[in-house]
Order: sequence, then structure tokens, then C-alpha cells
Amino acid sequence: MGIDKDLISRQQARDLAVKARDAQTVWAQASQEQVDRVVEAAVEAGTAAAQQLAEMAVEETRMGIVQDKTVKNLLATKILGDYIREMRTVGVIKEDQEKKVIEIAEPVGVIAGITPTTNPTSTVFYKAIIALKSRNAIVFSPHPRAVKCSWEAARIVHEAAVKAGAPEGIISCIDTPTMEGTKELMTHPAISFILATGGTNLVRAAYSSGKPAIGVGPGNVPAYIERTADVEKAVRCIILSKTFDNGTVCASEQHVVTERVIEAKVIDALKRHGAYFLNAAEKKKIEDVVFRRGSINPEVVGQPALKIADMAGIKVPVDTKVLIANLSEVGPNEPLSGEKLCPVLGFYTVENWVEACELSIALLQYMGMGHTFAIHSQNESVVMEFALKKPISRIVWNTPSTHGAVGITTGLAPALTLSCGTMGGSSTADNVTPYHLLNIKRLCLGIREPEELDFGDTATILQRQDLEKIIRQVLSRSPEKDAKEIESIVWETLKRLPKVSMK
Repeated sequence: MGIDKDLISRQQARDLAVKARDAQTVWAQASQEQVDRVVEAAVEAGTAAAQQLAEMAVEETRMGIVQDKTVKNLLATKILGDYIREMRTVGVIKEDQEKKVIEIAEPVGVIAGITPTTNPTSTVFYKAIIALKSRNAIVFSPHPRAVKCSWEAARIVHEAAVKAGAPEGIISCIDTPTMEGTKELMTHPAISFILATGGTNLVRAAYSSGKPAIGVGPGNVPAYIERTADVEKAVRCIILSKTFDNGTVCASEQHVVTERVIEAKVIDALKRHGAYFLNAAEKKKIEDVVFRRGSINPEVVGQPALKIADMAGIKVPVDTKVLIANLSEVGPNEPLSGEKLCPVLGFYTVENWVEACELSIALLQYMGMGHTFAIHSQNESVVMEFALKKPISRIVWNTPSTHGAVGITTGLAPALTLSCGTMGGSSTADNVTPYHLLNIKRLCLGIREPEELDFGDTATILQRQDLEKIIRQVLSRSPEKDAKEIESIVWETLKRLPKVSMK
């Protein structure tokens, strides 16, 4: 009789967590120079293996595109490395000479890194590198469908880090992942922090573990093409983004929202760039194949549009890149109004930007609160209206949503953990960097003496509640006919008293 897989996974989680704690105790004493040398080695190793790991990921998971996964691996290594190279994460990291406040960085400890099947190797590279930079250890629990490539990514950066001076066990990965093993890891006493990327249930489990956590769940990105937009450019951006790695990035567009005045122009451009608009019967077939029992069918995740159409029994042109369904409402009655991790888009038409704003909020509230919103417009006042009113953390403007949100085509921090703020149940709305994995201590020098402080003559200050109490007492003892006159006299008198505050 074989050994129970859950027991193996749980024991491995315990062993790796303890080993990581021992390694992190040593790594916490590293200097900035040592940290930077180790991080540079990990970045170089990950960069060199970017294509090899992309090929492994596609072969194992059967989803995505090798070229695009290579780009994601480079984002998580080379691009990230360039961004954090000058970042100080050891000892004094900031000094405010005027306010006399010194900020000192301390690592959080051992991190549980939960990784998805959609971005298995890039997420490992990214989380490992930001953990190293902040002098933390990390133990990965990969998705069961991406064990080999995730484990190999962890091995590559660990080997490079140790060779450059990091302690053995600073990066590790469970090779027999189960949900029980993941829960064991997240709740283990050696774990100090959780970085969770995955499905809704997994992220909820991270937040329920009793440990500090940053989790990223589903996105449901509306892409609004406003009437002043460069329609041709907007459509190119949307198609490029939605087909990037076959739609596996949670920041990719899920819906096109446009105005009736430019609807025909937008539809024409979409068709010219490879979009196929489904009729009512085809839409129903796509719904049935994309969603199973209310959730995304894993068989369509990261698959090309042609394959999804074939799975649904639909004949489409061979140059089809994206399947588009006209939608009329938001919610369970319109399944395609939710997140679809594949090249399938919803299409909505509204009369103006006010309706677009309301519709976009509804889409985000249905699924994707706090994540990302894309807008294409030349009208800055409209863009600001959306930025001010949307329940999201990233507003991507005139650029592909996928590439913009992760920091490839924008100035945002390069990241594969795009947190969703309190709107989405997280403690931060940032693209997560090494700074989010630090405890910042503050040394503050006294800059004024208590005797120098002047709060005024507080002895004679009456609070408003005291005044109201006095007035009520006076009125309660006065004849009813005199009440209004007495009240007027009391308040007028109080106003003239120079030492009385009417707070």
C-alpha cells in the first residue's frame, strides 16, 4: 500500500519551512553588498533560463505560448532586477534630516509562496528574487499541474543564490503539492508571511491562515474605448494584450466597452485585427465550453481561440485571434461577463462615458474588485473621472492592459503580484516589491521640547457638549413661553465670551 500523498506533502511542508527558518536566520545578517551580489546572481541565472523554463511550462501545463512565457520570465528576472538594483533593503534605508527620522529595514522572515498554473515559472522567479532582496527565505507550494517547471525554476535561482553566498535552504519548493500540504505550509509556525497567487478559494485560505498575507485573485478588466480614442491603436492594444500568452495574465482585458457613436468603427477594427463576433447560438456554445458548473473550465485556460472554437463545435476563420460575444447584462445570467483566462471577450455598447462608468463598476463588483481597469481616450477629464471613481488599484491608459499593469509598458513596478487593495480584500493596492516584504523601523529624534508647546489656555475651554448640557438645564427650569428667548440670550452671551471655544 502506497503512502498517502497528503501526508507526504504535509511533512515536506514542515521540513522545508524549518530549514528555511534556519537559513533565513543567517541571511538576515547579510550586508547590502552581499544581498545585491546574491540577487544579481539569481537574476542572471533566471534570465539565462527564461526560454528553457517557458518551454517546460508550456509542455507541462499545456497552456500559453512559449514566446510570451519567455517574456514573462524576463520580466520576473532581468526587468525586475534592473528596477530593484539600487533599492536599499538592509539597515538604514532612508533618512529625513529635517524631521530627524531614520528608517531601518528588517526582513519579515520566512514566506510561503503560492504559485499558479498560469504563470508557474515567472511567478517563482519573481517571488524568489524579491524575497532574496529583502533578506527573507521562501518556500513554494506550486500548482499540481505545474510542479516540474515550478520546482526547476526554484532550483535554478536557489543554486545561483547559494553559489553567490546565500545559505542552503533559502529558496525551496514542495515537489508533492496538495491542498493539505499548502495549508500545512501556510499555517506552520516557521512561516511569517504569505504571498498567494491563485484561485479565489486558495487566496481566501491564505487570508484565513492567521498569518499576514498578500493575495491576488481574479481580475475582470473592462477596456473602455471612449469616443475620442485612437480606435485603431486601442484595438491593436486590446488584441495584443488579450492574446498575450493566450490570456493567462489576470490583468488582461475581459470586456470591450465602447460608445454607440463609434461602435461600428470599433467593430470593424476588431474584425480586421482577428476578432470573430459570435452569433447567439455560437455564444451559447462558447459559454458551455468556457464555464463548467459556474467556474472556468481549466481545459480552455491559456488555449488559442481556434482551439476553443473547435472545442465548442464552431467553425471560425483560420486567422481568428479572439472570440467576442455581445453581452447585455452583468452577473450569473451572463456567464461571459466574468473573468475568462483565454482569448474570449465580452462586448458592451453604451451611450456615453457616464453609462460606461456605471457598467464598468458593475463588472468589477461582479468579479475583479480592486484589480485593473483599462481606458483608451484623448479626453483627460474623462480619464480622471474614471480614475477617481473606479474601485480598482491600476488604471491603465492608452496601453495594453496586460503589459501596462505588470510594468512592461508603464512606469509601474515590474511585478507578477498585482495586489487589489482593501477593495479586493488585500492590505495594499500596489504592485508588490521587496519593500512589501520588510518591516520598516523608525528611529525618531525629539525635535521640540514639551515646554515649548502652546495649546492655548485650555482651563477655560468648554466643549460643545458641556454648553448644550448647561442650556438644557436652564431651559428645563424655565417657563415654556420664555424658552426661545432664554435660549437666544444664552447663546449670544457665550459667543461674546473671548475664552470660550465653541468646539
